[in-house]
Amino acid sequence: MELQKPYLLFLGDAADPLAAKVAQGIKQWHPEYCVGQFRLESCQADCGLEDMTIEAAAKAGAKTLVIGVANRGGIISEEWISVLKEALEAGMDLASGLHNRLNDIPELVEVANRAGRKLFDVRYPTQSYPVANGKKRSGKRLLTVGTDCSVGKMYTSLAIEKEMNAQGINVDFRATGQTGILISGNGVSVDCVVADFIAGAIEAISPDNTDDHWDILEGQGSLFHPSFAGVTTGLIHGSQADALVLCHEPTRTHMRGVPEYSLPSIQECMAANLATARLTNPAAHFVGISVNTSQLEEAEALALMDKIETETGLPTVDPFRQGVSRIVECAVREDA
Repeated sequence: MELQKPYLLFLGDAADPLAAKVAQGIKQWHPEYCVGQFRLESCQADCGLEDMTIEAAAKAGAKTLVIGVANRGGIISEEWISVLKEALEAGMDLASGLHNRLNDIPELVEVANRAGRKLFDVRYPTQSYPVANGKKRSGKRLLTVGTDCSVGKMYTSLAIEKEMNAQGINVDFRATGQTGILISGNGVSVDCVVADFIAGAIEAISPDNTDDHWDILEGQGSLFHPSFAGVTTGLIHGSQADALVLCHEPTRTHMRGVPEYSLPSIQECMAANLATARLTNPAAHFVGISVNTSQLEEAEALALMDKIETETGLPTVDPFRQGVSRIVECAVREDA
């Protein structure tokens, strides 16, 4: 799916800034996509964009109203409906990554059909994908993988895309989750694809390209997570990654949500991901380690990253604290 840009970001009645993290992510990574924000009176979040009415946003050229807020349960609130209908009538599409589907709300469907607009439920794929064929594709691909879920794979991927762009490298970010899709405007939410077609979906969103082009594929889950290893495996096989970046959160004592499963070591995780990746690309290799050190003081974080770098021989950075230029340089150098 591909969303029409630019966006009006809908913050609704977000209870705090964290509840509007999707909107914040779009503003952070692609401010050029945003014409403004719409907030209800009770909203406690602010992306720092101009507050606009639906009418003003439409006049400013907004093509899609993006629901950038997540409430408890991921539902589309009754308080939002009148605003969403107004946006459709003003000529905007609607896009949402919530569990509750726009297309399951009859009054939105009716207005969208009457106005000739589209409803994008980005969590749910809108097309069928083929079974993967594993054939070698032209162009280059980098995939982020993790020791666990929610360790910074999307952030690291977007940071790498931004750094490559800054260096004049031909690059695209390929989103594989609903938040990434809303940030970038296209992709597939791979955890909602039927298992047999996961690898095929990734082949489809990362097709043949020019030899100098890099696709940066957003990783999902972890090979060591009992709930999500299947999604991770399909993504690794479909990506045919040339380069891998391992993402890690060092303060966790167990896998997220499953306390009976301990975290793998970095070396153990790298070995398993390489073995999996080399099924479809025998030349797959690691080019860096991305460490989320947000829970550590700077001195402790730097010491830990120095230790990991010494043990692995790979550039090891916190993309928020230090950026990812060293990882990009390693990827480009290894490809040369």
